[in-house]
Amino acid sequence: MDSHPLFARHDGMDMGDSSSSDTASSSGHSSTMMAVFQNSMATSLYSSSWTPTSTGTYAATCLFLIALAAAFRGLLAAKSWQEHRWLDRELARRYVVVNGKAPLAEALSRDSLAKEANATLTLGENGVEENVLVVRNRPTAHARPWRLSVDPVRAAIDTVVAGVGYLLMLAVMSMNVGYFLSVLGGTFLGSLLVGRFISVGEH
Repeated sequence: MDSHPLFARHDGMDMGDSSSSDTASSSGHSSTMMAVFQNSMATSLYSSSWTPTSTGTYAATCLFLIALAAAFRGLLAAKSWQEHRWLDRELARRYVVVNGKAPLAEALSRDSLAKEANATLTLGENGVEENVLVVRNRPTAHARPWRLSVDPVRAAIDTVVAGVGYLLMLAVMSMNVGYFLSVLGGTFLGSLLVGRFISVGEH
């Protein structure tokens, strides 16, 4: 009789342990299910209010992801193009007039034989040669200087690229097959259109 409460208390502990283990098992099962692809059309995208309820809305969501992934490749191409543009502007050839140096065209005009022998030298890559000297035409080893007209624009572009990339990542993390294939399809389409403008580092 005295041992009955102990058994009852022990049974209660068993029931509590059993319920807790069931809860842990169910939570583990749900976490495992999150890593499995599913094809439910009623998969929320970015918010609970964006949940397709029909085939049409699901298709529209997939088209949006295709366009977003293609736009992401376009942003990478635009960033790469802008970086090349900034670099070309910084590395543009600078010329200075050399004191006492006669222009090549003038020297050839005084010497008829030299003019006949080197007539093709009067026109070069930069047109008719003048009394100039190339100061610098290659990048320096140190870091490029901070510029108000360049670096804020670069930071804004990087922020937009990162934001769009994270949105695509969240769509893929929904584990919806349609969303996943839409992101891949948009990536293929964007690379097909502007992939040649994207530098290797941006990939």
